[in-house]
Amino acid sequence: MARITLSKLAHSYFPNPTSEAQFALKEMDHVWQDGGAYALLGASGCGKTTLLNIISGLLRPSRGRVLFGERDVTELAPEARDIAQVFQFPVVYDTMTVRENLAFPLRNRRQDPAQIAARVQEIARMIGMEAVLDRKARGLTADAKQKISLGRGMVRRDVNAILFDEPLTVIDPHMKWELRTQLKQLHREFGHTMIYVTHDQTEALTFADRVVVMHDGRVVQMGTPEELFEAPEHTFVGYFIGSPGMNLFDARIEGATAHLAGGAVALGADYGAPSGRTQIGIRPEYVTLTEGDGLPVTIRRVEDVGRHRIVRAELFGQPLNVIAEEGEPLPAGEPRVAFAPARINVYADDWRVRGGAG
Repeated sequence: MARITLSKLAHSYFPNPTSEAQFALKEMDHVWQDGGAYALLGASGCGKTTLLNIISGLLRPSRGRVLFGERDVTELAPEARDIAQVFQFPVVYDTMTVRENLAFPLRNRRQDPAQIAARVQEIARMIGMEAVLDRKARGLTADAKQKISLGRGMVRRDVNAILFDEPLTVIDPHMKWELRTQLKQLHREFGHTMIYVTHDQTEALTFADRVVVMHDGRVVQMGTPEELFEAPEHTFVGYFIGSPGMNLFDARIEGATAHLAGGAVALGADYGAPSGRTQIGIRPEYVTLTEGDGLPVTIRRVEDVGRHRIVRAELFGQPLNVIAEEGEPLPAGEPRVAFAPARINVYADDWRVRGGAG
């Protein structure tokens, strides 16, 4: 296992990039702790797989270094890094049995046959393939083959890190939760450093101790699921995390007050007068519908999603989402909304601003 350090790392697919826009990965400095469970989360094209391939050694960065512990591995091939990688689509040996596929990485390292047999049985049980261990991989479904890939990636105990590149894409939906749970259990049991690439926030938040959110080639926030939800460092994090995502409104900030297009909102701290394009962001969970004080809204529709309802409304011509508890009565007259001041985040040019004492 290893601490992974990315030092002044950047990458461009252009041979001689002339601008920042030509970099798939903008310059970054990050340390990922030994034994951590990380998820790389972001929309398609944000640079997740590029970064994963640089860590694994499949791609050499244009600039900067990758270190495993104190060892510089930037120039090393994947096989010299002691990592395991599971790809988006299954990579298996069709002419081998499931047992032989799972055992292959261990046999390559000439491990004791009895230890190999025990470990293969353990992994097969974890991925639910004990009953087909002696079947050839050729006749199995894509779903089953990907489970073999997952198992083969996890069969070694001595790797520096296990890297997963959207590994559940071809897995049946009913199996995804079970496999994520099993991966989490494996991490708790053996403590491997794990990096899991996905565009699915549910996968990221349920798997990882810390989520690395990427946008436009940058890591815009690395934090716990709670930190990403409560204090998004960038408006993209607020929008991307949550269902629905954070409400954002352009506002002029004056101390502890945000001035919107048609009214004022009290803030939970003094933000001074930040420059640039300023906005406030608030989660739908922290917006309350009222009939008394508050800002006037127009309710467009109500969506019942089971445990709660999503109220789609409009505030000063801008869309506003509100989470209302199941059974909670909606205003009968002219609806208004109130924002919880302590739950409002302030942004300048998309980055979160820290508030001071009021």
